[in-house]
Amino acid sequence: MEVLNEKIKRNLNIVESESVVIRFSGDSGDGMQLTGMQFSDAVAFFGNDVFTFPDYPSEIRAPGGTIAGVSGFQVQFGSSEVNTPGDNYDVLVAMNAAALKVELHRLKKGGIIIVNSAGFDKKNLKLAQYPENINPLEDGSLDNFRVIPADVTRLTKEALASSGLGNKEVERSKNMFVLGLIYWMFDRNLEYTVDFINEKFSKKPEIAKANILALTAGWNFGDNTEIFTNRFKVTPAKLAAGNYRNITGNHAAALGLIAAAEKAGINLFLGSYPITPASDILHELSKYKANGVKTFQAEDEIAGICSAIGASYTGKLAATTTSGPGMSLKTEALGLALILEIPLVIINVQRGGPSTGLPTKTEQSDLLQAFYGRHGEAPLPVIAASSSAECFDAVYEACKISLEHMVPVICLSDGYIANGSEPWKFPTESELPPIKIKFTTKSDLNGSGFQPFKRNENLVRPWVIPGTPDLEHRIGGLEKKDVTGNVCYEPLNHELMVKLREEKVEKIADFIPEQKVDQGNLTGNIVILSWGSTYGTIKTAVREMILEGTEVSHIHLRYLNPFPKNLGGLLKGFNHVLIPEMNNGQLIHIIRDKFLIPATGFNKIQGLPITGEEIKQKVKSIIE
Repeated sequence: MEVLNEKIKRNLNIVESESVVIRFSGDSGDGMQLTGMQFSDAVAFFGNDVFTFPDYPSEIRAPGGTIAGVSGFQVQFGSSEVNTPGDNYDVLVAMNAAALKVELHRLKKGGIIIVNSAGFDKKNLKLAQYPENINPLEDGSLDNFRVIPADVTRLTKEALASSGLGNKEVERSKNMFVLGLIYWMFDRNLEYTVDFINEKFSKKPEIAKANILALTAGWNFGDNTEIFTNRFKVTPAKLAAGNYRNITGNHAAALGLIAAAEKAGINLFLGSYPITPASDILHELSKYKANGVKTFQAEDEIAGICSAIGASYTGKLAATTTSGPGMSLKTEALGLALILEIPLVIINVQRGGPSTGLPTKTEQSDLLQAFYGRHGEAPLPVIAASSSAECFDAVYEACKISLEHMVPVICLSDGYIANGSEPWKFPTESELPPIKIKFTTKSDLNGSGFQPFKRNENLVRPWVIPGTPDLEHRIGGLEKKDVTGNVCYEPLNHELMVKLREEKVEKIADFIPEQKVDQGNLTGNIVILSWGSTYGTIKTAVREMILEGTEVSHIHLRYLNPFPKNLGGLLKGFNHVLIPEMNNGQLIHIIRDKFLIPATGFNKIQGLPITGEEIKQKVKSIIE
């Protein structure tokens, strides 16, 4: 590798860029997700800020070469703050004709297209639904772009001719050829990925050797062919001092659960059923048995949440993970946890719905479900994560509220930030807020009998570990008598308990920070109110609009129920309130109902993130 880097280069034009957006695209079997993640990890290791967007096909195994089977991975990396994977691409890697057809409309004019020419034969063109005898590489339709053709399939086979591997294994290595070529284009060292390959295939050295050969062949192709006239330079970003790792939202959520359990001094239990795109949280937590983490893969969604309720009753930090369809199945048990008034964290990684819907596509689909989707009067705290790294903080905060207020808490993520990644600065133990819990014992009774629903000043009832002497009590789904906890059907008592549970949730507003304006003035003509994963796009768009002279402000919500106490006052300081959402309009209904504000919505329900340009155009239309 050192020989490659020290080699005397031909005279190349070095193009310095503040940020670059690359889209890797091909069949779901072409390894584009692994290629994109490796490149993202490598540039993050180099010191660039980075934001990624894996875009999986919804079909488990669509026919090869078809539009339905296209799998994409998008990454923006830069020398300054990066908050989105980018609206449009600077570089498109297209492994076949279908990938080019799906992705071309978002490539910038003058952008670079690296194509695997082997994926543009008659068969692939037909599968991609190009007209007969039309090849986009030859018909002039790509004249506005810089096209770099390479027969990646053939070049990979030649590089691995002496590897002794079969054709199938050789074909699987062509993504490493592409990765090596991209590393050369952006002057990145191969060592990070070489170490990854050696570790991943430590028990299959022949596979490791083949992948490294393909990676090096791709680097050499860029270094030695005359078709490249430019090489790109993106300097490291000036990030705050500290230890960083590139992390996905699901992994950040898992670590948030672990950190909260450690901080509270109790063990963590996760009861879940695998479901896209939440399954990685279960997979990640299963690696932490040594840290007292217990994971249970249940036979269905209902068993998952019920097992977590049982674990909470025994004094554990209990959590369950799911997505929209699973959330629907968990609803009855969630009502049970609510009436029991025990801690429980429900992480809902949202996806397109209803029903099976778009299982691999992102959507802010479940906010109204989180607010209202239960039988009876059943309000719950709701928190939403805003980015991949911020999933750690959001989940940690959900655990803190749940444990300290004896209430189930819903934490919303979505497929966009759950699978995407960005640099995450490791917090120190002292930086994490304390989580204060207390298990009631006989010494706390002061000689009186135990009253399981006698509340403290925050309306929180006591938490008792089963088997504690003299603190035996009844639990269940039937309504309980205030203070005593006996089963009670009295009309006035039921109304009182409903009001107490509601007031307990509302009182949480006393323990969360007041809402701040993220960017712009505290009052003015227009404010954009966002929640969840739209944060990065809106933050970037607002920053650009302010620099262009537009008077616009941005408020982003983490706490959705209860809202911060000052939110209504802030919103009423603006003439217009714009609420962009990746749904048909959910937060806007809640805001209109709560604050009687005639907010304007902008809604996108395509399984794709909102873009910055879409936000700018909507703001412009309101102002004009």
